[in-house]
Amino acid sequence: MSIRIIPQEQLEKSDKTTAEMIPPLLFPRLKNLYSRRAARLRQLADKNPLGDYLRFAAVVASAQEIVLYDHPLQMDLYARLVETARLGKPPLDIHTLPRDPHWQRLLHSLIAEMKPEMSGQALAVLENLEKASAPELEAMAEALFNNDFAQVSSDKSPFIWAALSVYWAQMAALIPGKARAEYGEQRQFCPVCGSVPVSSVIHMGMENGGLRYLHCNLCESEWHVVRAKCSNCEQTRDLHYWSLDSETSPIKAESCGDCGTYLKMFYQEKDPAVEPVADDLASLVLDARMEQEGFSRSSLNPFLFPGE
Repeated sequence: MSIRIIPQEQLEKSDKTTAEMIPPLLFPRLKNLYSRRAARLRQLADKNPLGDYLRFAAVVASAQEIVLYDHPLQMDLYARLVETARLGKPPLDIHTLPRDPHWQRLLHSLIAEMKPEMSGQALAVLENLEKASAPELEAMAEALFNNDFAQVSSDKSPFIWAALSVYWAQMAALIPGKARAEYGEQRQFCPVCGSVPVSSVIHMGMENGGLRYLHCNLCESEWHVVRAKCSNCEQTRDLHYWSLDSETSPIKAESCGDCGTYLKMFYQEKDPAVEPVADDLASLVLDARMEQEGFSRSSLNPFLFPGE
């Protein structure tokens, strides 16, 4: 992995490099994360053709905020951190980490929070999930992690993922260690959990100003990837930047002619309120344009899953 998570005492014994002057990894700051996302979704819903769906996503994010604090996670990840550092693997790898029943408790709590706010098809989906057995829920989670999206209906996927995301974000916030940048392959995957990003953010501020971080669509961590390099294949020779407004737009898509993919970039200095999930969902018209140009997404929005 290009960014490896090292236990604290091992990091102190290691040599410092220039790359470490740039924070390679930002673990999720859970305080108000989901409430800020919900507020941004509601703000973007005004005058947006997808306003109803953005407001639906805001309901989910608000429920995540409540459930996060109602069901705190206590877990000692130190042994796993040491072992995965030895193997050079993400400590919370979605393909190898056993899932604790905690995530299903989160799901049922989310359902209880959302049901009063939902109606019609969305309410029917929640009631259906409420009746699903534990093995059925595990099978759906496994299918989503394996990108076997056809096995899970697209109306169920956002709810399943919302619970998994809170669970993984809780674990990521508990990691008892530091991160060290290491050069290598697979920088397109989250170094914490191995999932893909939802989008990228060009940060503003004294510490991270001007730096690009990819935002994980599962554990909410962010990892540094230099600008002017494809975040999917790391090529630099055939990159183009697309915008629907003007050159100064806070939302752009970076396309790569080598691998044929694109990833959205949100510039905080041009709009400090940009939020990786909310603004990505609200700018689907840019996705449509990129698809017309022949590019495919290298990312995944937790509210937009390919379905059956």
